[in-house]
Amino acid sequence: MTAEPEFTLGIEEEYFLVDRATRDVVGDPPDGMLAEFEALLGAQVSPEFLRSQIEIGTRVCATLEEARAELRRLRGGIAAVAAGHGMAPIAAATHPFARWEAQKTTERVRYRSLESDLQGVGRRLAICGMHVHIDIPDDELRIDLLRANPFHGCCTHRGSGRRCRFG
Repeated sequence: MTAEPEFTLGIEEEYFLVDRATRDVVGDPPDGMLAEFEALLGAQVSPEFLRSQIEIGTRVCATLEEARAELRRLRGGIAAVAAGHGMAPIAAATHPFARWEAQKTTERVRYRSLESDLQGVGRRLAICGMHVHIDIPDDELRIDLLRANPFHGCCTHRGSGRRCRFG
């Protein structure tokens, strides 16, 4: 019997914060809300490019079951804090009726720089995503998998943090 290949994974998810009654994006959540998220979930929660968004990230997980449990815990924490403010998180690539021009950028140096670089395109980024990071320690297997399906997109070159593209 062949041993299963080794891997670890981590998942990041971005959510819009919406008003529970209107379902519209909350463009300017209460200032203390991020502190509540952080008190509950620590460094596993962070603001996103738009103030109407929040991001969670699992710890590095050794199994899919572990990742599922992490996501359940993090999603539950976000939902509980948001509910206390009359809001709910939604995972949607784009909100069905939110107006991009009504969104406010999170006040962080990185986001101000991004908005300046991208200009109009950046201001229209009213989108959320999910990122699955998989670490496969076996260099040959990792390259073979990427060559077999170039639609896997980007990988991080182990040890350097440098982005590379295969295909």
